[in-house]
Amino acid sequence: MTPGSFFFYDAYMKLSDFDYNLPKNLIAQKPISPRDHSRLLVFNRETKKIVHRRFYDIVNYLRPGDILVLNNSKVFPARLIGRKVETGGKIEIFLLRPPSITPPASPPPLGKGRIKGNGWQCLVGGHGRKENLEVKFKQGLQCKILTDNKDGTWLVKFNKNKKELMKVVERIGKVPTPPYIKKIPAGVKQKYQTVFASAAKVGSVAAPTAGFHFTKSLLAKLKRRGVKIAYLTLHVGLGTFAPVKVDDIKKHKMHGERVEVNIQTIQKIVRAKEEGNRIVAVGTTSARALEGVLRQPAWQLLSQLRSGGQAIKTEVDIFIYPGYKFKIVDALITNFHLPKSTLLMLVVAFLGEKNKRQGIILAKKIYQEAIRKKYRFYSFGDAMLVT
Repeated sequence: MTPGSFFFYDAYMKLSDFDYNLPKNLIAQKPISPRDHSRLLVFNRETKKIVHRRFYDIVNYLRPGDILVLNNSKVFPARLIGRKVETGGKIEIFLLRPPSITPPASPPPLGKGRIKGNGWQCLVGGHGRKENLEVKFKQGLQCKILTDNKDGTWLVKFNKNKKELMKVVERIGKVPTPPYIKKIPAGVKQKYQTVFASAAKVGSVAAPTAGFHFTKSLLAKLKRRGVKIAYLTLHVGLGTFAPVKVDDIKKHKMHGERVEVNIQTIQKIVRAKEEGNRIVAVGTTSARALEGVLRQPAWQLLSQLRSGGQAIKTEVDIFIYPGYKFKIVDALITNFHLPKSTLLMLVVAFLGEKNKRQGIILAKKIYQEAIRKKYRFYSFGDAMLVT
């Protein structure tokens, strides 16, 4: 296998088929300022042409009537550094989410998931991880590791309820920037957040990074052009960033992530589809939320909302890989993703929606061109628009 190349086998999609080589100097270590001055690679699936622009030029590629769907989840400082009570040794507790009593289903059930007491699903880093281990933090916060979930996560119970815990976390927690960011940039709490993140939608442990490129002025310009803005909430967790550890990618199981889509967003999407306008997903998280939640007929979704509230609140564990037929998303704004990641697999699926093999070939072409042109990769990197 040639380094940096993609290969594809219809019967058996190997993890290595989604690998590529990236020079380390192309991994972005800090965001561009202003945000909308990042570079933009535009790829047209019909003409197969690549065009190089700046992100603010996206105004010229979105049409009046398009629905631009943004994930307004807000990142919280999920990394807690504590000390083991019995030894004083350092240990890290990485908050993921309060556990749901009922596991996610596919297709996902409608309605609110119930939450258990003060328990949280967490990652635990450091030596000496074990059940019944007690940990102390600053500000009087304590926890006990209850259960090894056998999926890389642990059930941890805190001495404070969710509301109290989040107040402490805001004071002592660290922003969960990815490990490839070697030096945390100044002002990271603001920089590792979209400008449209909602204070009422706190819950992500990683940012929906395709949204980083938007500024308030750019969003206003798009509105003036006739592009309609719609919001949904997908709280980014393990479903987005957990690595694929199986060689046959079809055997990978996605972790469920909490999603909320309100009736206004659903109505906008239904109307746009009826009128032949495009749904433009900003990021793989928005794409997964749309494809995971809005698979039912529109009339059924709206009738359930009218009888049960103003929003669908559920969990999504949909895994989108080559061969998937997109039902909602017509165009995708995304960043350049890590090798072997589920995010890259979703992009490949979108590129080759009509032909699985073609998706791999197109991804290879686009990524090699981005590397040749020295685009910046990953969370703080440049963007791509696929139409």
